[in-house]
Amino acid sequence: MAHPDTTRRALLAAFAAAPAAMLGARATPAQQNAAASAGLISTNVCLLGVEVTEGPFYVEPQMVRADVTEGKPGLPLEMAIQIVDAACRPIPGARVDIWHCDALGNYSGYARQGSEDTSGQTFLRGAQMADARGIVTFRTIYPGWYRGRTTHIHHKVYLDDTNVLTGQIFFPDNLSQAIYEQLPPYSGRSTERDTFNEGDGIARRSGPGAFAAMEAAGDRYRGSLVIGVDPDAVSRSA
Repeated sequence: MAHPDTTRRALLAAFAAAPAAMLGARATPAQQNAAASAGLISTNVCLLGVEVTEGPFYVEPQMVRADVTEGKPGLPLEMAIQIVDAACRPIPGARVDIWHCDALGNYSGYARQGSEDTSGQTFLRGAQMADARGIVTFRTIYPGWYRGRTTHIHHKVYLDDTNVLTGQIFFPDNLSQAIYEQLPPYSGRSTERDTFNEGDGIARRSGPGAFAAMEAAGDRYRGSLVIGVDPDAVSRSA
């Protein structure tokens, strides 16, 4: 059996050479130029985010931090998120919370879910304040999966107490599947993934603007997504 580091390097090399569509980057050169001209980190140019269900296992974060891994095993992922308005103007100071499951499908901080009791733990959760360009970057791992849902990261974007955009970030199915099949600890699971992007109602409702652009970067993946927020909106979940 191949050593996990060897498998990881081979997988990263294969996807680094893959067609752009395989990594979810379907932008034309014109779209890429438009995004670059606007100072955006991804090509879903100035699309307002779709508010969706908060989903499971949210807790108000006490941890403002960039690195949320806490030693959890998995493929390293740098997830950059840029907050802008509908006119592509960055929104500095927005608070961005993220949370997601580990490679085995478990969230931190809860009992009786997934394959273990994680009460009192805080892995794969964190918050940051957006910089002058509206950007936060989290160091995490590629999320695993659990039954009934496709691969995703939850997020909340706070402009104030009444303007809170709750959404989710999604990933290319073929990339997720290759990671789950070939790379431990994802590949050690005894059950098979049962839900993909097309079969996930939240992913369909969120639309293409909720899918991260992905690229291989050394020993990790780098994801990027621009989330558009209406500064005058009042969240239905606030």
